Amino acid sequence: MDTRLHFPYQFDGRGTTRTDGADAWIRGLIEQVLFTAPGERVMRPDFGCGLRELVFAPNSPELAATTQFLVHGALQQWLGDLITVEAVTVDAVDARLAVTVQYVVRRDESRQSATFQRGGEA
Repeated sequence: MDTRLHFPYQFDGRGTTRTDGADAWIRGLIEQVLFTAPGERVMRPDFGCGLRELVFAPNSPELAATTQFLVHGALQQWLGDLITVEAVTVDAVDARLAVTVQYVVRRDESRQSATFQRGGEA
């Protein structure tokens, strides 16, 4: 049985662990990689790319390019067996950071796009 736990972890209406379909599960995995700071996970100290720390960094074209490279590399490292990253777009305005990831799910070759944001107004 292939169990896909919902992120963030929670219970469903029956009191059991909530699970997700494949697409929502992969989106949750991407979110975990993006917003986990390296060193935050005990048994995987190099997991994540730490985007939360960039919310208050000064905006510049160099920072945007570095962030795109960082995100792309982290997703390929940690989720390369599940997805192929096609594009990463970073939009940083004031205290809001939005990252859009375009990817192909390897299981069924479906193209997906998801936007993740932190800080500022949702």
